[in-house]
Amino acid sequence: MSREWARHLVALVFFGVMAVLHTWPLASAPATLSRHDNGDALLNEWTVAWVGHQLVRDPIHLFDANIFYPEPNTLAFSEHLFVQGVMGLPLHWAGLSTTAVHNLLVIIGLALTGYVAYAVMLRWTGDVAAAALTGCLMAFNAYTLTRLAHLQAMHVEFLPFAVLALDQLLERPRLGAALALAVFFALQGLTSNYLLVFTVFALAAAMMVRPDGWWGGRARRLAGPFLLAVLVGTLAMAPFLLPYYWASEHQGLGRTAAEIAMYSASWRDYLSTGARVHFDLWSTRFWTGTALFPGVVATGLALTAIISGVGWRDRRARMWLAIGVTGLLLSFGPALPGYDMLARVFPLLQGIRAPVRFGFLMLAAVAVLGGFGLTWLRRRLASRPRLGAALAAAAIVLVTAETIRAPIGFTPALKIPLIYRVLAREPDAVVVEYPLFSPAAIFHNAPYMLYSTQHWRPMVNGYSGFVPESYRRAWERIHRFPEPATLAALVELGVTHVVIHTRASILAAEQTPGLARVVSTTQVAIYRLDWKQLRGGR
Repeated sequence: MSREWARHLVALVFFGVMAVLHTWPLASAPATLSRHDNGDALLNEWTVAWVGHQLVRDPIHLFDANIFYPEPNTLAFSEHLFVQGVMGLPLHWAGLSTTAVHNLLVIIGLALTGYVAYAVMLRWTGDVAAAALTGCLMAFNAYTLTRLAHLQAMHVEFLPFAVLALDQLLERPRLGAALALAVFFALQGLTSNYLLVFTVFALAAAMMVRPDGWWGGRARRLAGPFLLAVLVGTLAMAPFLLPYYWASEHQGLGRTAAEIAMYSASWRDYLSTGARVHFDLWSTRFWTGTALFPGVVATGLALTAIISGVGWRDRRARMWLAIGVTGLLLSFGPALPGYDMLARVFPLLQGIRAPVRFGFLMLAAVAVLGGFGLTWLRRRLASRPRLGAALAAAAIVLVTAETIRAPIGFTPALKIPLIYRVLAREPDAVVVEYPLFSPAAIFHNAPYMLYSTQHWRPMVNGYSGFVPESYRRAWERIHRFPEPATLAALVELGVTHVVIHTRASILAAEQTPGLARVVSTTQVAIYRLDWKQLRGGR
């Protein structure tokens, strides 16, 4: 093994260890610890499992997930997490539980994000310490470490590669750089729709401040390779964007102006952090739910890069400075003049319910500029290498101390009742689970989705970022189980099996004609609807 490969292997191990440290004690028991207290964590765990399940069985109908029956295209009601689903396939095949797979993907995403940022920064500066600092800040920051329930936020490993490819394309317009840009753009977009939009704006901002690559006579040389990158990237994303467009046109998928304004940034977000060293001391009074405080050391190093002139003289640093400013401005959503007009011009922006998350681009820029700032300082100390090494070590230790939240308070993972496996053997089963929660409390349906990974039968229940109108109508008709009108509506809807989780409803079901118990325990029971008897009884 060459020295360069050995260095990268050591770096990958380092970021793996850092990911374990920052999420501790998750790695100590990935199958039994969880964020199952959060509906979004359950949704993401189910999504990764669904993608892995459907991809090898019926990939053409990937988006026709088993929730919100009888609606089609229900995966498009939230993030599809395609890349994470593919990454999780070997783990599922190895026999790991859905919880273990999800948790390992959290750790893997953080580790890869840190490592890729390191690799790109090392290529640009040749400074191992500055590259390590950039990787730490890119992966482990106030934003990512307070969003462990959102798997998509952990996987930003393709964004640095996309910016690197754009830099290479602007430097020397070549087919290889164009294809690399398209591939990394598409891969990042396939981790998250939010990150797709973030990447588009990040690349646009980076390109705007690189007129040396596209102005004047260079435009003709760049046009062909750049258009190829746009075409390949668009074609790769199209099969995953069309379901969202269909859902928008036919099911009303979208965000209201009030929602977008509610989830836009305020200045308080940029003073919010969950880090132990800051939260109790001062940041708790600014806490809003989205943490975007970059840290004292990171901010100081980024400002060093800007004040020293590196931030705009170095073309790569200038690209990231533009990315950071863009993310900062867009995070304020409609409060930013021109945001609404921009959303009309770029329709994907209309799907962003929480513009505050654009603030991650600011943190990513601070990470890269901080690395450039540390490199500048170390070069100034070239005649005193020990001092330069001590400075680098202190910077990495301090930014870690400023961001760490461990040990994190995870909750015990939900245990999936074994009787759900019975439904996998019931032909053409369509399921509803009770209690059936109202649209206002729909997040309580999330555990049912996790349970459905044992059978993958269509189910009326569901939880996602969007609630279809059909669920609202169905809930009105069928939530009063086991009233006769409810049973008649279930038959009309096509439901064949009922899963009951409350003792009172189980006792009532036992006395209701037309319900045949399939299997039961002290906590849950499954009944088959006798359509013939129920129809005859109307």
